[in-house]
Amino acid sequence: MRQRKQAHPEGPATESRRVILNRLDRYILKIATVASIVLLIGLTSVIWVTQALREVDLITGKGQTVVIFFTVTLLSLPALIAGIAPVALFMATLYTLNRLNGDSELIVMNAAGIAPYRLTRPFIVLTVAVSLAVGWISLSVMPAGFRALRDLITTIRADFVANVVKEGQFVSLESGVTFHYRERSGDALVGIFMQDRRDPAQPAIYVAERGRTADVDGQNFLMLERGTIQRENKQDTTSIISFERYALNLSALSGDPTGGAGEGSGDRVVYKPRERTTWSLLNQDRNEHYYKTQEGRFRAELHNRLSAPLYPIAFMLIAFAFLGEARTTRQGRASAIQAAIFIVGATRIGAYAAWTASVRSPFAAVLLYVLPVVAIILSVALILYGERLRPVLGRLAAPLLAPITGLTARLRRA
Repeated sequence: MRQRKQAHPEGPATESRRVILNRLDRYILKIATVASIVLLIGLTSVIWVTQALREVDLITGKGQTVVIFFTVTLLSLPALIAGIAPVALFMATLYTLNRLNGDSELIVMNAAGIAPYRLTRPFIVLTVAVSLAVGWISLSVMPAGFRALRDLITTIRADFVANVVKEGQFVSLESGVTFHYRERSGDALVGIFMQDRRDPAQPAIYVAERGRTADVDGQNFLMLERGTIQRENKQDTTSIISFERYALNLSALSGDPTGGAGEGSGDRVVYKPRERTTWSLLNQDRNEHYYKTQEGRFRAELHNRLSAPLYPIAFMLIAFAFLGEARTTRQGRASAIQAAIFIVGATRIGAYAAWTASVRSPFAAVLLYVLPVVAIILSVALILYGERLRPVLGRLAAPLLAPITGLTARLRRA
């Protein structure tokens, strides 16, 4: 006899459930993605405007066009986006989960037998995309932007020297660099004086009878004629060099005095660690003078770039760990949001402190990876074993959150 195969009673239900879950994933992903984009654009715009206002001097004081103004300010956008994107993702995750909970959708999902960790799928998709974008920006786009900004500022400075600086005035080209010329004769500047004190250990004074700006292979030079260079060294001795012709590379005057010793140089370009490609940081020439004097800054910059993609993952999981389960009381949701914000803030501040300390200590560079990895592990444990761990963590966090909760309550009453 043939045995008739009976269809599994749960077959159609299971298939229907998969379709529902796929639609559910897309629904949650859409909410979280839109929220992330809106928050990223909003936060980036606010911070960009505050930074752009500091560059208004390009138009008012250095005679540049609006196009140059916007180019300079827009070149700083990659750094802003890389720093803001993890925070925007965190806030979007909080918003999405709070909205699902407020509309009782999380309660319905739990009642339908959907485990909280199952809802992480759309958030993981979004987080992977954000982490890849942050990694790409940090490792490639951001250094290229800083380098382009450095070159553009050099061009602006050359134009400023040639066309904007007035006769007889002493003006600051850069922090620690003072420039002056007596008069203009055609396209030449007569009676040039320049003092470079960016490196206090090796100040230099350039004096020339005349000079003019020139563009050679994409770099701007001030071609000096018949003059002297006076340099001081650490032994308090002074050397004076006379020349008939001397090409002063204006790109070398873009060094930042906060970059430390070894960066200021009157006749050669020294790019800061943030302006160098990631590949060059990984294959740094250890005999370079600037590297020897600022090895800690190279280390801090490299590890800050490599660890950047970990923070979107950590921030998203922290938000989900605290708001991924349905909560029936408004007070419970508020406490969970406050706890998540507190932990993310502590992680971000700790990472910034580790980045600063890694200039002096190689051990601090390890903390740039340890902080997000520990946050990821603890968050995953809380998502998977929340019923056991949440009461314990609640008791431990209560003393820390009490002041914040009290302040929030007073503000509401007011």
